[in-house]
Amino acid sequence: MDPEALIEIEHRQDEHRFVARIGADEAYLVYHPLKDGVLDYASTYTPPRLRDRHIASTIVKHALEYARMNGLKVVPSCWFVAGYIERHPEYGDLKA
Repeated sequence: MDPEALIEIEHRQDEHRFVARIGADEAYLVYHPLKDGVLDYASTYTPPRLRDRHIASTIVKHALEYARMNGLKVVPSCWFVAGYIERHPEYGDLKA
């Protein structure tokens, strides 16, 4: 089974983050709106005991799909987001 199918991502727009809740833990991507139509994907965090389960990748993919569906561009200032885009060139067109 695809691990992404088991992870639900919540967009907390008022907090500028995409969040995956796993039990009592939260993994997330924090972003900052820049100018109109551009989001800075600034940092990701996954609790140590949840790492190596592709949770951060799932959150990043969701956040990039959100940008695409809303006609937004992304500044990948988080090293993890930048690396994800490098490994998945289909998202390269989203870079501001």
